[in-house]
Amino acid sequence: MNQMLLYKQNLCASTASLRQIRPARYHRGMPPTPSSAPIRSALAAQILGGGVVMAIAVFAYPPLFDAPLALAALQGGCAALIAYRLDAPRWWLPIHGGFLPAAVLASRLDIAPAWYLAAFILLLLVYWRTDKSRVPLYLSNAAAARALAGLLPATPCQVVDLGCGDGSLLRRLARTRPDCSFLGIEHAPLPWLWAKLAGHGMHNLSIRYGDFWRISLTPYNVVYAFLSPAPMAALLHKAHTEMRPGSMLVSNTFAIPDVEPERVVALTDRRATRLHCYRM
Repeated sequence: MNQMLLYKQNLCASTASLRQIRPARYHRGMPPTPSSAPIRSALAAQILGGGVVMAIAVFAYPPLFDAPLALAALQGGCAALIAYRLDAPRWWLPIHGGFLPAAVLASRLDIAPAWYLAAFILLLLVYWRTDKSRVPLYLSNAAAARALAGLLPATPCQVVDLGCGDGSLLRRLARTRPDCSFLGIEHAPLPWLWAKLAGHGMHNLSIRYGDFWRISLTPYNVVYAFLSPAPMAALLHKAHTEMRPGSMLVSNTFAIPDVEPERVVALTDRRATRLHCYRM
């Protein structure tokens, strides 16, 4: 019993030490390592769930093959349970549970296959490689734009929006602060095109297509991001590596783990938005 207690204490101490070391690795400029573990976990849950249901149908209850929707629902339940055991994000569980039943139901609709292809292409153009970036399309509202305008320096400055979506936030800021220069980076084709066309003719606004991880943050006084929890540690590394002393990183909603912001601006909008401000 004493040996087991000592083992647990040593394990906790080692884990705490690793948590303290991790931020230092970012300060030394070591590159973040993107993980595909969530995608592998999701695929594993679906495949294992299908294997379990096939085993039940083949060896225990063959009539399941005559009820495709019930078979799909059972597979979805097994996949959701496996995903839960694999510590998948909780919001993924209903997706696991409903994916195959939705596919079975959709196959019964009298819809030409071309419409499914068109819907897939449209979603791809809007969200692009969300499976890789792990950043959905979040749009900043007018309240966030007003709050961010209040955080900008009084003197002319340069601002970049990492993943600007349709560019609505930057257009509001560009009209409010004509003395400042604004750049939006977007990698999803349709939001980029929308932002590009909507911002055409604004002299202090530029929209660029591409991956914001590949641009340098050094020229910018304020860096704004509305991403997701997944890339925040990598964003911390990029900010510490590239941003100048005195510049500010503003993250909408998602805080950088284990880092205390200089201030948090709480908005009174329906989302209860919070802007986390980090001074370099």
